[in-house]
Amino acid sequence: MPLRRADRLFDIIRILRAASQPVTAAMIADDLEVTVRTVYRDVATLQARRIPIEGAAGVGYVLRRGYELPPLMFTEDEADAIAVGVRLLARTGDPGLQKAAKSVLSKVTLVVPDPLRDYLTTAPVFVSKSGAPVPAQPDLPSTIRHAIRATRKIRIAYQDGDGRSTERVIQPFAVAYYTGATLICAWCELRNDVRLSAPTGWSAPMYSTSHSQSQRP
Repeated sequence: MPLRRADRLFDIIRILRAASQPVTAAMIADDLEVTVRTVYRDVATLQARRIPIEGAAGVGYVLRRGYELPPLMFTEDEADAIAVGVRLLARTGDPGLQKAAKSVLSKVTLVVPDPLRDYLTTAPVFVSKSGAPVPAQPDLPSTIRHAIRATRKIRIAYQDGDGRSTERVIQPFAVAYYTGATLICAWCELRNDVRLSAPTGWSAPMYSTSHSQSQRP
């Protein structure tokens, strides 16, 4: 799908800002899949709007140092991706990620133009609320993700499907999010093997005093 002109103008600024040497109209045209003539017109438009682009046709263009990008812009598809992605996180059963998603959306809406801000907050996209169940301890998914980042072991009380309870020390190393379940990939010291388990059967998580020793495969 052809880029909207506003998106194309933004992309020209982005290309020039990232370049370490003059960029020709032909190079920009090839990147944006438009004609060289279109690039010439767009550059002239940007210069008329006081964007400090220097250079000339056939020589190349540079963006004067120190110029900051205008308010953050997204294409319509990118805006849809943000809106859908934020809403899909509500299905992970991870309250920490859901809270973070709302925070991301609030930050993004602060740095986009008003029309796009309104679209992001009231986008006509809907995601079903059914998904992975939230564990009895809502902060458990966050605890697991923090343990993975810090390569820490955690001690849990685990109850299997038959109601048998055991205390285990695990070394979590990945989280798998599915539509109806969230699974934790971890090395279990009790079983001396990798285990894939839903955290709904866990309780009393707490950090161990030692760091993981990379026993996982």
